[in-house]
Amino acid sequence: MEGVKHIVAVASGKGGVGKSTVTVNLALAMAAEGYRVGVLDADIYGPSQAQMLGIAEGTRPKAIGENRFQPLEAHGIQAMSMAFMVDVREPMVWRGPMVAGAFQQMLNQTLWDEVDYLFIDMPPGTGDIQLTLAQKVPVDGAVIVTTPQDIALLDARKGIEMFRKVKVPVLGVVENMSLHTCSQCGHTEPVFGEGGGERIASEYQTRLIGRLPLSLDIRQQVDGGHPSVVAEPDGEVAATFREMARQVAAQIDTGQGDSSPTISFSD
Repeated sequence: MEGVKHIVAVASGKGGVGKSTVTVNLALAMAAEGYRVGVLDADIYGPSQAQMLGIAEGTRPKAIGENRFQPLEAHGIQAMSMAFMVDVREPMVWRGPMVAGAFQQMLNQTLWDEVDYLFIDMPPGTGDIQLTLAQKVPVDGAVIVTTPQDIALLDARKGIEMFRKVKVPVLGVVENMSLHTCSQCGHTEPVFGEGGGERIASEYQTRLIGRLPLSLDIRQQVDGGHPSVVAEPDGEVAATFREMARQVAAQIDTGQGDSSPTISFSD
């Protein structure tokens, strides 16, 4: 893609596991590591990156020529979303081919400005948009977001299998909502179960690149347009995202993913 070095898809297979929250924080963490970063919100039916990045409702991208758009900027990263094109209250009552076409237009008509990493916030499922992405652009890898819950793991497996079928390496698994700590008594418990992310990573010969807590602060920060990495840059959650970003960058730089063997030579 013009103006983009590397593309990372962030997917879940299932809605409601915090994929968009992970996407925006991972992108901001990558920017904090010194890279130029963009976010493409591929969820046409329910775009959320505009609010998470604190971009005011009604803000529109600048048109360049007849059919090109300049991405908006927030917190030092570039962003494009269907939320910038339509009224956020208006539902997109479109069939699959129209949705895939809109996604393809955003892919082809956005003028990214020398982006090192473009994170694509994928919609739930394994349908038109996922296939369009795999067929139209060279994706360097995918990050799978899940909760430890068995029901979420069922769909996460489908997401991993889908990326394998289209020859996109899975860079790792993020286990969201791993633990909840009571703000009153300090007791910690695994509300959605334990070890799900690690099990699925082991099952598919990839790695668990991070665990995130079930936290009121994380939710409030993204709802308010200041995700954890910018709201509390020195906090524990931001540190976790920065470590995840470093792992993603290292795997892409070395060409490693779930399908790449490690080769070594000894004298």
